[in-house]
Amino acid sequence: MPIFEPEFLGFSYGFRPGRGAHDALDALAYGIERRKVNWIVDADVKAFFDRLDRSWLIRFVEHRIGDRRVIRLISKWLGAGVMEEGEWWDTLRGTPQGSSVSPILANIYLHFVLDLWFQRKWRARIARGETIIVRYADDFVVGFQYKRDAERFLCDLKDRLAAFSLELHPDKTRLIEFGRFAMANRRARGRAASRDLRLPRVHALLPDHAEGTFRTGAQADQEACHPTLKRIEAELRQRMHDNIYEVAIWLGRVVGGWLRYYAVPTSSRSLQTFGHRLKRLWLRVLRRRSQKDRLPWGKVDLLAAVFWPPLRTVHPWPDRRFAGNHPR
Repeated sequence: MPIFEPEFLGFSYGFRPGRGAHDALDALAYGIERRKVNWIVDADVKAFFDRLDRSWLIRFVEHRIGDRRVIRLISKWLGAGVMEEGEWWDTLRGTPQGSSVSPILANIYLHFVLDLWFQRKWRARIARGETIIVRYADDFVVGFQYKRDAERFLCDLKDRLAAFSLELHPDKTRLIEFGRFAMANRRARGRAASRDLRLPRVHALLPDHAEGTFRTGAQADQEACHPTLKRIEAELRQRMHDNIYEVAIWLGRVVGGWLRYYAVPTSSRSLQTFGHRLKRLWLRVLRRRSQKDRLPWGKVDLLAAVFWPPLRTVHPWPDRRFAGNHPR
């Protein structure tokens, strides 16, 4: 929505023009490595799109839009409800799942509930040390210099969200010790070091032993791989008796799209795993074309080598790309 786009803050990503998943991860990596970040709150709002308070949302929209016809149209969108098994119902809360306007309205809601509150109150008046924040839709990561700041923020955040009918997901919200000494400190206490954050995919925090410090990288979320392979398998079954070379070309385009999103530094192992699972899946489908089909693995491996793009990293390190895109 062009009216609200100039109002959104710089650390807000997702469902905004020119601000995708890679931009969010680049900003997070740059902030973690260039700021004094020793503690991280990895937060996720529980069932955000289902529990969003519509009355608050309308009030937020009215901050910038005075045309009652637009407000009435948004109210109709919110009350559209859903159809399941031929029956219509409305929960009277949240935004309709799948609606084109839902991501925009969600950004408006969190802009007032979280972004402005953190920027103008928490960061400016309460925090004692340095802080960073990156939000992608309803997932956000906040970094702190001091542990007491992180603990107080987590407590205040719960109260803030509760005032707007929201709550943090208990299983996906964590307070993580982070930094160049974090892994050694956790091992000394007999605890495993946490190595990942979740934004639009797993963001792994990996130490760089060669430099004696740490670097941030990323890798594919294994939970996202399984449903993707399921959808590919369903399509392969539809194409079971098509020309094998045409299917290989189609799969090459699928792999290319996967690489453009997931082929980031430190992800080579997950990329190889995805490619191997995809070839096994394709081979299994091809062998079901007839009871006598005994297509060898080498045939599928050769087709993949010819028609698929190489399974290798195609993106630069996140902090370097962010510094290049934001030279100031």
